[in-house]
Amino acid sequence: MSRPDDRNHPPPPEDPTTVHRSRTPLAAVHAASSTPAADTAVFLHGLGGWTHNWAALIDLLRASVHCLALDLPGFGRSEPPPDGVVTVERLAAAVADHLDRTGHRRVHLVGNSLGGLTALHLADRRPELVATLTLVSPVLPALPPPQALRVSLLALPGAPRLYARLLSARSPDRQLDDLYGLVYADPALIGAEQRAVEARERSRRAELPHAPGMLAEGVRAVVRSHLRQGPSSAWHQAHRITVPTLLVYGRKDRLVPFRTAHRAYAAFRDARLLTLPGVGHAAMQERPAPVAAAIRALITDARRTPPTRAT
Repeated sequence: MSRPDDRNHPPPPEDPTTVHRSRTPLAAVHAASSTPAADTAVFLHGLGGWTHNWAALIDLLRASVHCLALDLPGFGRSEPPPDGVVTVERLAAAVADHLDRTGHRRVHLVGNSLGGLTALHLADRRPELVATLTLVSPVLPALPPPQALRVSLLALPGAPRLYARLLSARSPDRQLDDLYGLVYADPALIGAEQRAVEARERSRRAELPHAPGMLAEGVRAVVRSHLRQGPSSAWHQAHRITVPTLLVYGRKDRLVPFRTAHRAYAAFRDARLLTLPGVGHAAMQERPAPVAAAIRALITDARRTPPTRAT
């Protein structure tokens, strides 16, 4: 775990909400803690997401940790890969490159959905970068529910162009209604300010020619990961993780089957499980308070325990 003599604390930027780019490039938002010696937590969004997905959770955590939210390649304000191909391995490598370039070590890594799968791969391949791991509705291999199967159709040839045409025929408000109905158990929880921010972001993305293709590539990345067998499969990676791990699942998740929660809990060596009734796929947005409390407890306990070496 992170100890006082081995934590790296890069200086925060002057404006903690400034969006900046690394040479990878990844766009990032850094929210500095009021405690200069605090650890750093790194947040990875899900498919089609962006840094703002973590705003509510960061507001609750920044008193105790520096918070660094990243836009994965091709999403948010990060540029797409030059060849337009997205894989979980490439996403994890881009995050690792960003952490290497900015001098971060022993971070508390938090990922949702596709970001959770990316965080798992990073923790397995670069364990020296990770002090704790939090996975919020990670898309681990399992038989998907009907809504997720419909999303997976985006991986088919020609689907991105059709998706773009369908979106162009729907207003930004209707697009948000569709998204919230899929991701949230209770869309009524969404405040006017959050909706306005996300409506502006969707309008901005509508002008990006690569956006539909990147969404499809993200789906293909998940499918490729799920088809892997043996040591490279996500479940085998989970068995190899030695750092303390928090698993967060919403009981009304329409995209990740809730039955995978207990399989995941059994797969990790040092795991704790938080399940939330009446919550969907984005618990950090729907119920940020209990998620923040669980992450704080994970970090506090990890500081008291020496690092575990892989066997």
